Amino acid sequence: MLKHGRSYPRKKSWTMRYLRWLQEQRFDHPAHQIALQEMVEAVRVSKERVERLERVIEEFVPTWSLAPIVWALQTLRGIDLIVAVTFVTEVGDASRFESPRKLMGYLGLVPGERSTGETVRRGGITKAGNGRVRHMLVESAWTYRHPPKIGKAKLYRLEQAPPKVREIAWKAQSRLTARYRMLSARGKRTTVVCTAIARELVGFMWAVAREARAT
Repeated sequence: MLKHGRSYPRKKSWTMRYLRWLQEQRFDHPAHQIALQEMVEAVRVSKERVERLERVIEEFVPTWSLAPIVWALQTLRGIDLIVAVTFVTEVGDASRFESPRKLMGYLGLVPGERSTGETVRRGGITKAGNGRVRHMLVESAWTYRHPPKIGKAKLYRLEQAPPKVREIAWKAQSRLTARYRMLSARGKRTTVVCTAIARELVGFMWAVAREARAT
């Protein structure tokens, strides 16, 4: 669209309003109009497929033995149904890890170390373990750039959760939003900040999983 001098006047793209705006665009050359309509239709079909699969997943989760963990994880900011299901599917019962640090290491979110004599140097994360889950959690960490807030969907999850899980979820949001601001203020790159937040988020997910299994 930018090549043709078309710029969406609002901030958020790929919303229903944005798709309507795309549908309203008209080009003089038929080939341009056809290309636009084909791309818009491809997005619509893909979106419907994702929504259909999400409904199927939501339908089957209640029959799963680990369903309590899936529901409890969704009290955490940045963790929706798909992230929670993917995490539990790939990791299993997170409470099986004896400590949050073990789970962080399993997901490759701990810093690597190089030792030379008495000198120990810390590097980037090891990136060992499950890359799919690690990538999703780093994406989830991006939501902590905003101040603490509980939206309608998250409020519903919190109301259904045990008191201890609610307490952990709010503690996570308060701490991680503050830490995000602090690291950003220090001039850290966004990727570094999100990775650090994802690492701590895993610790809260571990705590939530333990509480969910205990209730």
